[in-house]
Amino acid sequence: MYKNVREEALRMLERIDKEGAYSHLLLNHVLNEGSISHKDESLLTELVYGTIKRKNTLDYYIDPFIKKGVDSLQSWVLQLLRMSVYQFVYLDRVPERAVIHEAVQIAKKKGHKGISGLVNGVLRSMQRNGLPSIDENLSFTKQLALTSSHPVWLLEDWIKAYGKDKAENMAHANLQPPVLSVRVNQVKTNKQDLRRRLEEEGCTIVDGHVSEDALLVTHGNVIATESYQEGLCTIQDESSMLIARFLQPMPGMKVVDACAAPGGKTTHAGELMENEGMIHAFDLHDKKVGLINEQVQRLGLTNVEAKSADARQLTEELEPKSMDRVLVDAPCSGLGVVRRKPELKWQKQRTDLNRLPSIQTAILNEAAELVKPGGRLVYSTCTVRKEENEDVLQAFLEQNPTFIKDEEAKMNLPEKLTDHMEVTEGQLTIFPQDFQSDGFFMAALKRL
Repeated sequence: MYKNVREEALRMLERIDKEGAYSHLLLNHVLNEGSISHKDESLLTELVYGTIKRKNTLDYYIDPFIKKGVDSLQSWVLQLLRMSVYQFVYLDRVPERAVIHEAVQIAKKKGHKGISGLVNGVLRSMQRNGLPSIDENLSFTKQLALTSSHPVWLLEDWIKAYGKDKAENMAHANLQPPVLSVRVNQVKTNKQDLRRRLEEEGCTIVDGHVSEDALLVTHGNVIATESYQEGLCTIQDESSMLIARFLQPMPGMKVVDACAAPGGKTTHAGELMENEGMIHAFDLHDKKVGLINEQVQRLGLTNVEAKSADARQLTEELEPKSMDRVLVDAPCSGLGVVRRKPELKWQKQRTDLNRLPSIQTAILNEAAELVKPGGRLVYSTCTVRKEENEDVLQAFLEQNPTFIKDEEAKMNLPEKLTDHMEVTEGQLTIFPQDFQSDGFFMAALKRL
């Protein structure tokens, strides 16, 4: 017996909102357990992601229809109304009468007659009177916050750092559905053969937008394919694939990935090293080290050793100045991956982010101790905040005069990227709107 798709979406929205659960992990778990019928899987995904993405816009639409405002509602009632209004506004294929009927039935089941009456009344009033228009007297930022469904404080930060146009484009890009990309495991196959195999296994495949290692899966369940199970590919965003290329690990080298879980960049480096040399992959948590090992085993790599350790204490694990390449993909605010994890923009506050640069700087300082003279150190994040990117890099360089920016690293990036973007002083910021991929920062440094 399959679960009701809207009841399940509501349960998940509640967990994400109350417990801080990650939408993509929760969805993957529910879809993999088979409790939702196959025909409803895409609707469940749309309801969960869409309602989270558009949260403050939906609240703006609902608020005039609630006597004491949306803040007066019980959490689950507000989530139910958000999910229902999302279907009104953004899903043409779902009849409004069906949306109202489903919402009222769920309200009756979860609450009492008064709540089901409230839900029915609000939705029918909205259906009858239409949606309130966005107030043109609001400031540019507040209007953008509603048209693009982002917090005002975040847009203020982006506008200050990058200007109105780039901030607006980034916010709207974050509303687009993410593209599923896979990285070819060059140790086991090549791009052409993998593409043919995946197409034979029911997937629709197109070339990646920027990474030479990427194929995009526009249709089909790649995880269920034998190609994936046999380790011929890895699910990884295209921007993330550029990091290992930027690091330029080569066969026989000694490499460190200081913050390695879940292992995408580690295993990519291992493949680029043709399974020769050694990668020391570290993560703070044993459970996450297990994720790295799962990837390593599935991909058939033998040149990776994963271990739990605090990245701020790596010189207790390895000899200083002994590594050819060191990667610090630092813990960050993650604001470059909002398209994949839309709850991030609502779960974080500006004050929550203030502590990150000191952690990032501490990890970078420690990891740098491992780099041998002439070796390369790469710092990367999946965020688009200068405080966590350029500012951290500049502070590090001021404290560590034996490191310089490594201009040669840009030679390891694909031409289609460097033709369209400026890679200056060995560093690069990719925005979500640039290649339909995640927002990322990367910088390469060389030890003198």
